[in-house]
Amino acid sequence: MKNVFHTEMAAGRWKEYSLFEQLGNIGSEVGRSLKWRVAKDEAKATNAAYRALELFDCTLEDRKHYVLPGRLREIARAREVFVDFFFGDNGYHSTAQSLDSYFFDYALAARQGR
Repeated sequence: MKNVFHTEMAAGRWKEYSLFEQLGNIGSEVGRSLKWRVAKDEAKATNAAYRALELFDCTLEDRKHYVLPGRLREIARAREVFVDFFFGDNGYHSTAQSLDSYFFDYALAARQGR
């Protein structure tokens, strides 16, 4: 059975958010995972990473993104890069700063869109 951290989001509220809002929120969890890793609290870092992955999965399941195939590829690639950085061998040579910067732009765009 799949663990659900964001029960309200998994229940459907997530689909009400724009892509910018979704990726901005994912970025918040990614940022938390990076912050806790620097603080040497692996349990909190891993939990934040799992929450980020759950939001990635909710975004990939959102049917409105199926209209543009490139959009799904980008979301899936961003998820892959994060997993590679956090859990893998960092084959993409990502940095905490590059991940943070990528998601920050979406959070900024979401905020400007309100």
